[in-house]
Amino acid sequence: MPTYDESNAQCLVYSYKDGLLSKIAHDLKHRVTRFKVRVDPRTGAVEADVDATSLRVECVVKDGAELSDGLSAEEKRKIEGQIMKDVLHADVHPLIHFRSTRVSPADEGMHIEGALSLNDCERPVQTLARRVEHGYQADITIHQPDFNIKPFSAMMGTLKIKPEVVVRVIVPAS
Repeated sequence: MPTYDESNAQCLVYSYKDGLLSKIAHDLKHRVTRFKVRVDPRTGAVEADVDATSLRVECVVKDGAELSDGLSAEEKRKIEGQIMKDVLHADVHPLIHFRSTRVSPADEGMHIEGALSLNDCERPVQTLARRVEHGYQADITIHQPDFNIKPFSAMMGTLKIKPEVVVRVIVPAS
């Protein structure tokens, strides 16, 4: 069974600013540094495990462009700590798990339906794994409150993160 991890695949999370003071905040690209994705070559079934403590801020995204100098190392560490402690509660729920329940061919790739377990909640999710240059890319939009997650907020709610985050998984074609 092919297995993908941080050495040969990518798991990225995109979060977006919101609120009255959003002009001083940042949209962010995060990288998951410990994960495993297993694909059954016979059935196409997909299973994935993500270490919630391994989410790292990679860069600021502004108008679709990635800016490597948008945050200092200290600011990144502070954001990562807040995400792990206050958003994901990774000390209590360190594992995020996905299990497909149905995989079917689609014009652009594979349609995947499954169950996502996050923060001790399991919810159905679906995505299209689209064929890209050298592999497949699947984007899943997660509405944080569906998983009992309160999106980050500061300064009495004038600076916050939108409830929706996008998880992008890119695996090589086999």
